[in-house]
Amino acid sequence: SNYLTTYLNGHLRFDKPILIYWLQALSVKTFGLNEFALRLPSAIAATLWATTIWHFGKRLFNQKVAFYATLMMLGALQINIIAKAAIADALLNLFITLSLFLVLEYLQSKKRLWLYLAYGAIALGFLTKGPVAILVPLATLFLYLAIKGEYRTFFKTIFNPIGLLIFTAIAMPWYILEYLDQGQKFIDGFFLKHNLERFNTSLEHHSGAFFYYIPVLLIGFLPFTTPLLKALKSAKKLFKIPTTRYLLLWFGFVFIFFSLSGTKLPHYIIYGYTPLFLLIGQVVAKEDFNYNWTLLLPPILLLIALLAFPYTLDSISVKNSYIQALLDGAKVEFSSTFSLISLALIALLIALKFIPLAKEIKFTLLGLLFGSYINFVVLKNYAAIAQQPIKEAALLAKQKEFHVQLYHFFKPSFLVYRQELSPDTKPKSDDYLLTKKSALKSLKNYKVIYSKYGVYLLQLQ
Repeated sequence: SNYLTTYLNGHLRFDKPILIYWLQALSVKTFGLNEFALRLPSAIAATLWATTIWHFGKRLFNQKVAFYATLMMLGALQINIIAKAAIADALLNLFITLSLFLVLEYLQSKKRLWLYLAYGAIALGFLTKGPVAILVPLATLFLYLAIKGEYRTFFKTIFNPIGLLIFTAIAMPWYILEYLDQGQKFIDGFFLKHNLERFNTSLEHHSGAFFYYIPVLLIGFLPFTTPLLKALKSAKKLFKIPTTRYLLLWFGFVFIFFSLSGTKLPHYIIYGYTPLFLLIGQVVAKEDFNYNWTLLLPPILLLIALLAFPYTLDSISVKNSYIQALLDGAKVEFSSTFSLISLALIALLIALKFIPLAKEIKFTLLGLLFGSYINFVVLKNYAAIAQQPIKEAALLAKQKEFHVQLYHFFKPSFLVYRQELSPDTKPKSDDYLLTKKSALKSLKNYKVIYSKYGVYLLQLQ
């Protein structure tokens, strides 16, 4: 096995560094090659991320603020999605959060141990996803100290010899070995394409307007969008307080930097979510903020939209036959059972308004009920449409020992379920293909072995 260089279906892959892959490999070695093992490192990272918010929330504010901040993190829609995905973002957010809290602790106490630990966290972040793990803490620190005119402190902090030694010892060995192994291909693929070009241009058609992240924020923080808006409304007042100014600068840099980036993906803005959780925690912790109609309005609006979604599908028609097949699948999966569950949740959230429970319990139940609905109803139904057919086709191919090519339909999860690489060659007679409905028109003679929701496993004749 090669534990130095990453590949995807036999091709070099330089999207991100190695740490998440090492952790996933360790998990697979322990639990076998399955979804649980591949998702486990993200789940553990998200748990540690929540623990970090709780710990530093108590240190910087108080236990009540820490409780609500952690609850906001655990209940937010976008965090629920990435916390169990087999990607690097939960791990990166853990290290960005750790590094920025540790830097703030150092600035407040002047104890160098905090700074050394921050360098270690930045190094681990650099091993997780590259330069962004340096950029966010560095920019936040510069803005925070520049406002106070403490440029000397900034340069002393970033050029600390022991800190730089810690960073080099942790992060650089893999980068050096990878360069020795792959040479200029690594520089071009990782640093130039997947970092510099992501900012300058739109990679893989992931583009958007400057205000792209505003709706992402409003939806991503559900069901706690209302306290988010209230916290942002208080930004001018909060900016006068050093600790909350630091948090606002952290979020503000992430928001502006990625809004200016040519490549836009919803999870980029999450690098600035942690300071918002703490700011929202302060809002919700106040006595005058209660479980009220303004709090309930955003999540109920989403529930109504999701409730109406299956009934709008008959009026939607698209030219792409694969997309149309997915929409047809949605009619099946988002059925009357889904509607009943959605209605029941709306009724429960409204009922909580009138049940005499402590505010902490009501907010916890709101996060728990909404998170359960997203995870076990919405995402489960979505997976049944978009992912389950790929899994079923792969398991059938594995059972029948079919060697399958991916034809105009690159789905890496198929390779995991099939536990075999897909040959990258021109298809010929008797070959087995996994493809999508819209690609069938380019094929002539074939026998369909499996099909569901626009996914086809077939054999060429």
